Parts: sequence; structure tokens; C-alpha cells
Amino acid sequence: MMRRPATEPGQVSVLIVGFAVLLLLMVGVVVDASSAYLHRQGLDNLADGAALAGADEVRGTAVYEGGLAGGRAPLDADAARAAVHDYLARIGAYVDYPGLRYRVTVRDRAVVVHVEAPLDLPISVDGVTDTTVASRGAAAVDVTDQP
Repeated sequence: MMRRPATEPGQVSVLIVGFAVLLLLMVGVVVDASSAYLHRQGLDNLADGAALAGADEVRGTAVYEGGLAGGRAPLDADAARAAVHDYLARIGAYVDYPGLRYRVTVRDRAVVVHVEAPLDLPISVDGVTDTTVASRGAAAVDVTDQP
């Protein structure tokens, strides 16, 4: 007569350890994805606010002294860039987003601000999770001379 072993010691322990490792990996992915999403949302708000600050420069002396050139409010690219820089410094964006970079583009009647900052994930692997997050905000100025 052949006997079967009553138990196989260690089989359940291996499964429990395997599932625990899998669960930890899944928690890590969710935490990192949430962090990246919140970082992006913050940069979206930052870019929108900076674009509004840049577009707000249409109120400058050029309008009051020169009027509406060609029926439109003129945008001064240098004033818009200075306003974006001042806005970012005033709200502490450089502290909240270390390594923050921005680019301001002034078009016909719009100020477009591109912001980019490194993403520091809570659970990171050197060389694998190093990345940056970028966003863009725009504000249009629509002040026209009504005939």
C-alpha cells in the first residue's frame, strides 16, 4: 500500500508571499499614478493662472496712451513674459515645483504658457521612473474697438 503525504509544508507560504509581493506592486503603481495625476493637475492650474497673468498685461500704458491699434488691444510680449515670471514667483511655484521651467508665447491676441517640472514619484526606481510632466495654458484677449 502506498501512502500519500498528509501535507505539503511550505506550499501555502510561497503563495502568500507571492500574493503579498503582487499586492505591494499594485499599490505602488496606484500611488505613483495618483501622484503623477495630481502633479499634472497642479501644473494645469499653474499654466492657466500664468497665462491669465500674462494676458492681463493688456491693461498697460500702450492701451491708454496709444489706444486700440487696428481696433484691437495690443499685447506686449515682454510685459507678458515679465508678468508670468512675477506670477510664478509670487505664488511660490518654484518652491512647490523644484526644477520648474516655463516658456511664454504671445500670438495675435493670446498668451500661451508652457510649464514643465520634474516628477518626483513616492515610489521610484532610479533610471526607470525619472520623468517630467508638462502642461499648457492659454488666455485670449478680446478687447476690440466697437464702431
